[in-house]
Amino acid sequence: MIWLGIDTSNTPLAVALVKDGQIIANEVTNIKLNHSGGAMLAIERLLSRVNVTVKEIDAIAVSEGPGSYTGIRIGVTIAKTLAWTLKKPLVGVSSLKMLAANATLYKGIVCTLIDARRQNVYAGAYDATKQFENVVEDHHYSIEDFLIKLDELNAPILFVGHDADTFWAQIVEKLGDRAIRAPYTFDLPDAAQLIHLAETMPQLTGDAVHNFVPQYRRLAEAEANWIKEQKNK
Repeated sequence: MIWLGIDTSNTPLAVALVKDGQIIANEVTNIKLNHSGGAMLAIERLLSRVNVTVKEIDAIAVSEGPGSYTGIRIGVTIAKTLAWTLKKPLVGVSSLKMLAANATLYKGIVCTLIDARRQNVYAGAYDATKQFENVVEDHHYSIEDFLIKLDELNAPILFVGHDADTFWAQIVEKLGDRAIRAPYTFDLPDAAQLIHLAETMPQLTGDAVHNFVPQYRRLAEAEANWIKEQKNK
């Protein structure tokens, strides 16, 4: 069975091919490029290098978000188009969980966060000893509110992802020596890891593929403003 994995949820572009539990091609690029053209070119390049045709792909895994609105839409659109056209199953995986899974050998809580600007983050925390079960739900938080939730866990927490550096002073101020910074080698998305997670998840087929949508984990601006107005009344 051949899986294609696609992650365009943030600045890095990651694609991979896994055949019968073996990685046969894996590529990640961490430079600011427009994924709208780069993602398909990367997929075509990987297929060509290992002499696999697009029709030989058996299933597709895609990072469903949260992250860059534009980036997520590009990856999901490509994945849906391929799955629908080829009549193959599709699996969406949290971009935060995928990144946390880089620390699969860590025995404890792993946190990933993405800078959402204005002191906000897309973030989640997971128990690596329980197949990365959420202990703090993936969502859009103010960094202050998110750190309060982490502090309530009262446990050491490993931070994965280069955006952790942006908030590291605040993290250490709140959590002290319970905050552990993962090596930079864990900081980039791995599309093979994405596939590994997808292999254990339900597969979407038929109309479910057509109806699959990104998981932005954030209220629309109009909805957020309405809620804010209600609180102020």
